Amino acid sequence: MIPLIDLAGFTDNKKLGEVLGTAARDIGFFVVTGHGIADALVAEVFAQSQRFFASDPAYKAALSIKLAGNNRGYVALGEERLDASKPGDVKEAFNIGWDLPADHPEVVGGKPFRGANVWPDARQVPDFRPTTLAYFDACHRLGMRLHRALANDLGVSEDFFDDKLDQPLATLRLLHYPPRPKRFEPGQTGAGEHTDYGNLTLLATDDAGGLEVRTREGQWISPPNIPGALICNIGDCLMRWTNDVYVSTPHRVVNPVGRERYSVAFFLDPNPDAVVECLPTCITAALPAKYPSTTGADYLKQRLDATYSHREKA
Repeated sequence: MIPLIDLAGFTDNKKLGEVLGTAARDIGFFVVTGHGIADALVAEVFAQSQRFFASDPAYKAALSIKLAGNNRGYVALGEERLDASKPGDVKEAFNIGWDLPADHPEVVGGKPFRGANVWPDARQVPDFRPTTLAYFDACHRLGMRLHRALANDLGVSEDFFDDKLDQPLATLRLLHYPPRPKRFEPGQTGAGEHTDYGNLTLLATDDAGGLEVRTREGQWISPPNIPGALICNIGDCLMRWTNDVYVSTPHRVVNPVGRERYSVAFFLDPNPDAVVECLPTCITAALPAKYPSTTGADYLKQRLDATYSHREKA
């Protein structure tokens, strides 16, 4: 039910758009091979991730997202709650955003989500920064290619998304799920049921399994686990842009039994000032615009505030 798409087999964005668009309207997930991101780079990102998460808890806490701000830095076990009705997620994460120097005007001016990244000490996790930034850039290029194909499917100019995603509120997120504990709190899991916030997610994962996707009929299924492939899904912002023509599908992660799980997610969100409003090609008399206009930054803030609201309540 989750299609496998070999990108190497397409030289025409129109034909690729038809295939991606079918998946985006149906299950909202697809798995891609032939994406052009080198296996060696993916392997090194996972190696850097494992080294970081194996660090001393106090060292990781010094890089906390609560100190860094702007959705960057370390997220501790239980600190995030993707399903607001459930206990905290049994995972830890490290977020890397669009890399800007500390003296960049948008950083100095305090523009939302435009802070500088925080980084582990290079003496403790060698090559962490160059490796993750190289992977960030590779995912960004791939995400732009997929959007050009989707633009064809949506009936807008192929470059429609180019100037809306060229300096994105994208997040590269390293994730570590410890083995399933003997006892979860009621309703607790590795990542609670949720939909992603942005336009498109590109996920690399190990072979531990655990990702589950909810079908339209309410069944939970697992994407195929193919070495070197990326699991992709439509996010809420693109669903909003397309007036619900494309579907953002709920999913969750269940901690594996007896082993750790690592994954690397790239969330491609629009530029902070990009205007997100229903595409005219997705509006008809029978399907009027469902959503008011917003911006990339305003929408991301709205979603993150809900995810971390339990901090303030606590």
